[in-house]
Amino acid sequence: MWQPATDFPFKNNVPDPLLSGKELPTFKFALEQSEGKVLGGSFGKEATVEQLPISKGIAGVSMRLEPGVTRELHWHATAAEWAFVLEGRVRTTLLDPLGRSEINYFDPGDIWYFPRGHPHSLACLGDKPCHFILIFDNGYFSEFGTFSITDWLGHASKPLLAKNFGLPEATFDGFLREEAYFVRGSVPPEDATTVQGALSSPPESHKYRLLAQEPHSIHKFGREWRVGANRFPISQTITGVILDLDPGGLRELHWHPNADEWQYVIGGDFSVTLFGSHGRYRIETLVKGDVAYIPQGYGHSIENIGSKPGRMLIGFNTGDYQAIDLSQWVASTPPYLLADHFGKSAAVFEKFPKGRVFIAPPDGQGQREIK
Repeated sequence: MWQPATDFPFKNNVPDPLLSGKELPTFKFALEQSEGKVLGGSFGKEATVEQLPISKGIAGVSMRLEPGVTRELHWHATAAEWAFVLEGRVRTTLLDPLGRSEINYFDPGDIWYFPRGHPHSLACLGDKPCHFILIFDNGYFSEFGTFSITDWLGHASKPLLAKNFGLPEATFDGFLREEAYFVRGSVPPEDATTVQGALSSPPESHKYRLLAQEPHSIHKFGREWRVGANRFPISQTITGVILDLDPGGLRELHWHPNADEWQYVIGGDFSVTLFGSHGRYRIETLVKGDVAYIPQGYGHSIENIGSKPGRMLIGFNTGDYQAIDLSQWVASTPPYLLADHFGKSAAVFEKFPKGRVFIAPPDGQGQREIK
């Protein structure tokens, strides 16, 4: 028997007030130029709806940890966490609801995914700082409103804690009364094992070596690495992409029917366009450290407008990546129909690409896919 859909986000067709005006709002935020939370040389800088009001579906954080600094034991009640390591080495600890624990080590190009509510910690290894970008599948998430172990134990009474752990109340004398957030200690040992041991590790790893893989597709003026739930099974709510564009390269006009898109510029200069229907069109220029947000279903493009190769990290709040590219739509439509739409001869549209362009080269000659 047919059942009505219950999880379709737009079933009531209630317009977002921010997106229903005569003009599109800004969809750009200079993340790395923001202040954030700082402890010495360690910091956490966030982009949520507070900093970028359009970004209701995804939030992001840039985090840098000095050697010996740990992002304390914590969990996120309202969002899953996905991360991409830019620099340095990171060690994570995690516990799942079945009591299985895992410790993993991450190098540049690696990613992790922690489901919502799973407690974890993040530590810098070695003698150099580490830097990573965190993506959360909820724009209302706040990195600074997370549930931390020091904050919890600091506000629970000593009698309650003593009863909970079966220890004398004096055990909890001198415990912090406020959230530590960043914990400074000695540089952790390179190797560590969970208390429970390997036999109780989760069957699905929380680690994936994204840039150690071959690119998902290679083109004359760009390449793309992509990982979602199909390749990284635990990552059910986030797909991650690394997009490289050579100077003049264009990730063509397209949209995503099932997800919002969050962009972080790792390096390079980009022009990002956003189409919001009813003649609303906006262009933003992004440089290193900037982020941008594309609402679900909105048409957009990404172009390298600099003189050097550029790299962008892109996150989607779904484990099932879907995209519709303008070139493919036109190629699948009969020329006579396009001719009627635009008042041109059908012969004009016979010259258009016969397949998906995906990344267009500077000369605008369309499809240049190598792999």
